[in-house]
Amino acid sequence: MITFPNAKINLGLNITEKRADGYHNLETVFYPVPLEDALEITLSKSEEVPFTLHPSGMSVAGELNDNLVVRAYLLLANFFDLPPIDIYLYKAIPSGAGLGGGSADAAFMLTLLNKKFNLNLSMEKLEEYATKLGADCAFFIQNRPTFAKGIGNLFSPIQLSLKGYKIVIVKPDIFVSTREAFSLIIPRKPKIALTEVISHPPTEWKELMTNDFEQSVFALYPAIENIKKELYNKGALYSSMSGSGASVYGLFTPNTPLPEMNFGNSFCFQACLD
Repeated sequence: MITFPNAKINLGLNITEKRADGYHNLETVFYPVPLEDALEITLSKSEEVPFTLHPSGMSVAGELNDNLVVRAYLLLANFFDLPPIDIYLYKAIPSGAGLGGGSADAAFMLTLLNKKFNLNLSMEKLEEYATKLGADCAFFIQNRPTFAKGIGNLFSPIQLSLKGYKIVIVKPDIFVSTREAFSLIIPRKPKIALTEVISHPPTEWKELMTNDFEQSVFALYPAIENIKKELYNKGALYSSMSGSGASVYGLFTPNTPLPEMNFGNSFCFQACLD
């Protein structure tokens, strides 16, 4: 059985306050985009090990046995008698990009196991399990435009459609430390609530919607800021870094031809949004 975990972008990202536990409260909108990994599970011929991960495509960061798809399998194996499986993960979503690729893989793995082995888990229960794997993992269970707050784990569905708009995503060969990015943030309340901003047409977002990570990340990595500037030069009606970086996306109107992108060794993706 195979599935295709998709990426997400952040529409706006406001860091509103630092919490007593050291984490930060934030507000953002998660929006699914059609940049996809491929994830397949099959019954294993070996009874000696519970799982074997077969990665391909882009490099998978970290130890294979600590990958989020493995952790998703082990999480459900604590509650259900799952048979040994082979896991085939083809990575097309770049890591360290602010696109939620790892979280998507984990959430889609939970859903895949639920279907494959008839676990009869409800959407709510899948979200509960997904939350144990990461703050934003649960978003990918329902996988629809969502307003998130708290540490990015409290969700409210929103009515927002960018169908027909075109998107360009650029991920330079730069690693941005999320911990460092947070350490440089000065929390603040936005002048206009993000829930109000997204009620405006995308043609107005450039003046209203911000990603609070950009100021500090751009100062450290001017090449990321240059990508945003270039996307605007190419006709984007809105451009922003996604999450804490390092990817930058540009939204283009449906009738705007997508420009030719040349960012050296950067990963580039173009698509029409569903």
